[in-house]
Amino acid sequence: MDNISGRTIAITGAARGIGYATAKALLARGARVVIGDRDVALQESAVADLTKLGQVSGYPLDVSDRESFATFLDKARTDGGGHIDVLINNAGVMPIGPFLEQSEQAIRSSIEVNLYGVLTGCQLALPDMIARRSGHIINIASLAAKGAAPGIATYTATKHAVLGFTDTARLELRGTGVTLSAVLPTLTNTAMIDGVASMAGLRNAEPEDIAAGIVGLIEKPKPRLAVTRVAGLLIEVTQRVLPLRGAEAVVHALHADTIFADAADKQTRRAYEDRARRS
Repeated sequence: MDNISGRTIAITGAARGIGYATAKALLARGARVVIGDRDVALQESAVADLTKLGQVSGYPLDVSDRESFATFLDKARTDGGGHIDVLINNAGVMPIGPFLEQSEQAIRSSIEVNLYGVLTGCQLALPDMIARRSGHIINIASLAAKGAAPGIATYTATKHAVLGFTDTARLELRGTGVTLSAVLPTLTNTAMIDGVASMAGLRNAEPEDIAAGIVGLIEKPKPRLAVTRVAGLLIEVTQRVLPLRGAEAVVHALHADTIFADAADKQTRRAYEDRARRS
């Protein structure tokens, strides 16, 4: 069975980065894609480009605003013939720096977009899916959800929460015909990591890598997917096998204890940080 061709798939935060790459990959497989983004001008430009690839529409979306999210999903259902088959909660922000130096606005933005947005999307989309006894929600977490690195304390907290929520809600949905999955990307070459160095010995993922993983997850649902596989295996072994101090030593060996907190290029990152705080 083809779980993609002809299906209606809604993606949040899809005017750029992982969301945009995922939209392209799904359109190539014959899906009808509906994208939402807070950056309306960029969203409209993305739709214009994606239209060349297949059936796509786009609408303004602020995932931290429940009414905005509800309106987006209603329009996506209309475009999809009355229902949404898959919702991909992709929108996210990552202000970085020492926790005590983060502004209240940056903290609130991270929680409202990364966590509240996921909870809201699920709460709004699930009733219709359950009534149809068919549906799949994919929440984009992070490998940070299984580890810790200085400089992204609030971001890490939100991603731990997204992973815990997804695992728990999936159990609540047993027998409904609906499932939830979590995707855990490693550092991915998008604007989110502007000015951030790679971890020592590990390559960053490209948005297309994450998109390919999501496509595979829709084809064959499973609870969790780490991308890249190498980074996923490394953190799995580190967390399961090593004591806490050993895991922290691995973080140090990868330079993950400095790339966010001390070594980030603030000048290169400024445009992203300003945008993330406004989210």
